[in-house]
Amino acid sequence: MMAIANSLEADRCFLYVRDPKTRFGQVASCYCRNPEVPYISKDKWQQEPADLLARDPMFQAALNCHSSIYVEDVETANPQQVNRDFEAEAFGHRALIHAHVCEQGQLWGVLQPSVFNHPRQWTTKDRQVIETVLGKITSIVKQYVQENINLGE
Repeated sequence: MMAIANSLEADRCFLYVRDPKTRFGQVASCYCRNPEVPYISKDKWQQEPADLLARDPMFQAALNCHSSIYVEDVETANPQQVNRDFEAEAFGHRALIHAHVCEQGQLWGVLQPSVFNHPRQWTTKDRQVIETVLGKITSIVKQYVQENINLGE
């Protein structure tokens, strides 16, 4: 996470992993480049909230294994794509990448670099970094989930 955050000059980067069959997930790793932003602690495996899809259109896109989403400004983003209130309440960031870790039509995780306090224009280089990282971590994330899921116990 540190290398990704540093490369993208993001304030925070975390990886949420999930089992597509059980819909249990956890934050597996988080790094804050900016010590003033909230750290997301690794938590126990938990069932995804029943209302998550209704509240988070980006997660719906991720479940459908759509392309990663690059949000330059949560405040002005298309409300069909970004629920501004949900993002403010749950994460507090201003700009983010919602990178979908998918394999064979299944969502195994979301990589989320983000910037706080100001908008951020994501460059072609930033997008290339994310696509390269996704190509390298997808099988690792899947293996991690399969070896470590304990259904919230």
